[in-house]
Amino acid sequence: MARKPATRKKIFRPRRKTPGLPPGSLVYTGEGKSPAPRVTMLDYDEHRVVEKELMRVDDCIPFKDAQTVTWINVDSVTEPGLLENFGRVMGFHALMLEDILNTDQRPKFEDYGNYIYIVVKMLDYDAKKGEIETEQLSLILGPNYIISFQERAGDFFDPLRERIRKSLGRIRKMGTDYLAYAILDIIVDHYFVVLEKLGEKIEQLEDIVIANPGQDTVRAVHAVKREMIFVRKSVWPLREVVTSLQRSESALVRESNAATFAICTTTSCRSPTAWTRSVTC
Repeated sequence: MARKPATRKKIFRPRRKTPGLPPGSLVYTGEGKSPAPRVTMLDYDEHRVVEKELMRVDDCIPFKDAQTVTWINVDSVTEPGLLENFGRVMGFHALMLEDILNTDQRPKFEDYGNYIYIVVKMLDYDAKKGEIETEQLSLILGPNYIISFQERAGDFFDPLRERIRKSLGRIRKMGTDYLAYAILDIIVDHYFVVLEKLGEKIEQLEDIVIANPGQDTVRAVHAVKREMIFVRKSVWPLREVVTSLQRSESALVRESNAATFAICTTTSCRSPTAWTRSVTC
């Protein structure tokens, strides 16, 4: 399944949810309409891998209590009916389903007992437009499954899928908590890609400021400052999410993987703080 091109959200946008709705109301708050949702499954253990597209949410039922690791990915999660079906089939809490459709969520960790809910921001850099693209990713970590909900079609997880297909590294021998770490690790890696691109922007602006500054330069500096503030707001809460996973007493996160999540915590905190302080001071 090759990556599909996708247009992700702009950094800042108005909220679209109507005030006063009762808790648990399923309303998509993202931008515009997306293609029809697509549900794919990657089911594996140490010896075999099965991939297929699921036509109905009910097709997830056989994998709910399987002995294998199942990664279900949902692209273009904009339809309330789809989330209602996941709630019915998997027994998910209505407030969590509401949060999946509310794309203004701050990165967070919530333990529901039988499953863990994680929200993070995926960042990428559009070189043609010269701007940051952002998309909310919701992860549900269960005993033997992970379900990822993405706003748009296409992502940057294909290298991870290839590792699973070809049994590279430890991934096929580990459980769902390790798969969650692998997904978060790729997201953090792309944070650094974005930071490097912003660093190049800053260097170019420094040259212009010295050589021939003007009103356009001032606007460009403010634009980069806004981008860096946004990156900090996206990255810093991820530290809290990963720390919560690392320290969780849930049986879904094995103690043997605590050190793995600690590495992710350290990486997510390393450069963004220093860079954003230098720009926003």
